[in-house]
Amino acid sequence: MKRNTIDIITLGCSKNLVDSEKLMRQLEANGYKATHDSENPQGEIAVINTCGFIGDAKEESINMILEFCEAKEEGRLKKLYVMGCLSERYLKELAVEIPQVDKFYGKFNWNELLTDLGKAYKSEHAIERTLTTPHHYAYLKISEGCDRKCSYCAIPIITGRHISRPMEEIIDEVKLLVSEGVKEFQIIAQELTYYGVDLYQSQKLPELIERIANVPGVEWIRLHYAYPAHFPEELFRVMREHDNVCKYMDIALQHISDNMLSKMRRHVSKAETYDLIEKFRREVPGIHLRTTLMVGHPGETEEDFEELKEFVKKVRFDRMGAFAYSKEEGTFAAKEYEDAIPHEVKQQRLDELMALQQEIAGELSAAKVGQELKVIIDRKEGDYYIGRTQFDSPEVDPEVLIKADVHLNIGEFYAAKITEADDFDLYASIL
Repeated sequence: MKRNTIDIITLGCSKNLVDSEKLMRQLEANGYKATHDSENPQGEIAVINTCGFIGDAKEESINMILEFCEAKEEGRLKKLYVMGCLSERYLKELAVEIPQVDKFYGKFNWNELLTDLGKAYKSEHAIERTLTTPHHYAYLKISEGCDRKCSYCAIPIITGRHISRPMEEIIDEVKLLVSEGVKEFQIIAQELTYYGVDLYQSQKLPELIERIANVPGVEWIRLHYAYPAHFPEELFRVMREHDNVCKYMDIALQHISDNMLSKMRRHVSKAETYDLIEKFRREVPGIHLRTTLMVGHPGETEEDFEELKEFVKKVRFDRMGAFAYSKEEGTFAAKEYEDAIPHEVKQQRLDELMALQQEIAGELSAAKVGQELKVIIDRKEGDYYIGRTQFDSPEVDPEVLIKADVHLNIGEFYAAKITEADDFDLYASIL
């Protein structure tokens, strides 16, 4: 157990990771050594940054807390603190049920931990972070919260209303990260397309992305978690005109049947969804679309599910994830609908949808064989360097494997020729 060392454990999404990185910087500014490793914690203090989005994530967070409680009871840990979405949502209940935790914080008041440690929040380091990602890329959170009221989603309950960060502050952070060696930015938010509406009274995502693209040293910008209704179409021009804005869009569509889109309170129709996808592909040639779909939401009929499968076959998403509906307390669906679809049926639909997508993804990957693509190298594993193209976001998308016959630098870009493909990854040789 190392004195003055604090272990940060992050669960859930990249937005949580950014909060952990900010906390780590503040701890370091106050004289602590901050590590980010749940597998091999060494400090006398641990901070768990929890996720509370869906059932599985909540369970993982609880199990991690209990594991560290055990370490504390065995004397391997002196203090245990918990922050993030789970404790934002269930603060009082958790404090009663897990008294071994020294203190629970929500998602937004984690800086109080510094006070409780006898330290102070240092505002001069407000936009600084200790990156836990490889040095060449970073997640950039441009807003917090969500004003959408989708039936199934607990995010607005946890995070509250949408709050955009001022544009100047974001640009300052980008410049700082570039000066530290970051070349690639994953732009994240609960809902990207709403950016600016609260601060500037209009959608400012296109302007923000254009300004980031114009910062010298920014080589790749990738956009995550857009919403299909009222999409800011000026973004198409920005993506077309700036080579460093990746031809990639992560846009959660959830479903396609008008029946389900209405029940889910998505404020978009089947026709509008198809129209938006067609516009993306027309206005930004070569764009890769990533989406997330949901099966088993209350009211989903066999016909709705068949329509969803037909949608996946027709659109042929480059990247797709899916999950089964889980009832989240406090949401519109939990209060107004009966969760009547059996778990086995949800799982069967999920398996069917993902099998369909795996086949499509395999065919799309095979079509890349012979192409020459720009690749960034993330790491070396065994006999291979592992890289990504502009169409691949870290940790969720396919990777490019390059035989380590020649020396490559981590974090550098190379021209590569795709030589082979399987269902999940591409293989390439350096040109």
